[in-house]
Amino acid sequence: MKLIRPHGGRLINREVRGAERERLLQKAPPMETIHLNAREISDLEMIAVGAFSPLEGFMTRADYESVRDRNHLVNGLPWTIPITLSIKEKNGHRYKEGEDVALYDEEDHLLGVLHLQEKFRYDKEREAQQVFRTTDPAHPGVKSLYEQGDWLLGGPITLINRPNGVKFPQYRLDPAQTRAEFERRGWKRVVAFQTRNPIHRAHEYIQKCALETVDGLLIHPLVGETKSDDVPADVRMKCYEVIIESYYPKERTLLSVFPANMRYAGPREAVFHAIVRKNYGCSHFIVGRDHAGVGNYYGTYDAHYIFDEFDLEELGIVPMFFDHTFFCNRCGSMASTKTCPHNSSDHVFLSGTKVREMLGRGELPPAEFTRPEVAQVLIAAYKANGSG
Repeated sequence: MKLIRPHGGRLINREVRGAERERLLQKAPPMETIHLNAREISDLEMIAVGAFSPLEGFMTRADYESVRDRNHLVNGLPWTIPITLSIKEKNGHRYKEGEDVALYDEEDHLLGVLHLQEKFRYDKEREAQQVFRTTDPAHPGVKSLYEQGDWLLGGPITLINRPNGVKFPQYRLDPAQTRAEFERRGWKRVVAFQTRNPIHRAHEYIQKCALETVDGLLIHPLVGETKSDDVPADVRMKCYEVIIESYYPKERTLLSVFPANMRYAGPREAVFHAIVRKNYGCSHFIVGRDHAGVGNYYGTYDAHYIFDEFDLEELGIVPMFFDHTFFCNRCGSMASTKTCPHNSSDHVFLSGTKVREMLGRGELPPAEFTRPEVAQVLIAAYKANGSG
């Protein structure tokens, strides 16, 4: 039994080295330029290393509209999030179809080249409604969409240089590298866990339930841009390190970062996160309650229900659905709404606000809610930034 095949059957590699890289370095200076924001830089790298396979660049109109309206690429493969590059109206005339465009970060570090195939206008409100299920500008994903330019540029990309200042380089594994590590460890069936929060007992419970059925667990925290009130990535990584050190089987657990940005697209982002982990070599993907949600825009289990809209054989990765999980005092163990017969008064559940208040006072939340090692990391972070 071999590892699962990448989405579309082939792991894309749009990063150049050697003579081809030198050639593009020479050609880039006279090209028209675009300075990318954090999300666009992340998308560029994710395309280049194959995390977004089968995409080879930013979407042209046909794929963009097919994904926006039908959750599939033109070739029929499931895909749920538009991967696009926008420009402002005033700059539209500068970019010509059939020409190359140099892509830089905001500090003029050359990243790559867009081989521009198509320039087109698009309907932001329609994209908001279709992808985020709301046109409310208070939604962080919708807000970012509305702030984009009015034109989209589509075409293949070539990555010349990796982004500067990458976070957590020791945990930064491209899809080809995670696949090689899985094979080295003899893993065939691998479950991925997407997270943008510290791991608490409920997370630990569902990860270990999943791990009972597969060879290995990939804890794959997203470390790109998130909301300002999310726990910072460096704090989260310390939490992952201490909990894995004490409570996880190291030979069956791999921690690696996912350098993408959150879009907060709820159900559609849950499918997207599953497809991407397929490219990293995972055969299974954990979908918890309100995956990639924000506010009250999505139902508690909408991220489960959306998978019913896809042929799982076509999707190619097995979703593992978990209900609301907690510690039950009467059961004397972790449980979920699927397995526990007792009233909610017997369940240990703390709101995010309550936990933050306790951490701010230097108090450890109950051990039934979070491991003390994790709580200590969070308390130290709260004290360091003055939240206490």
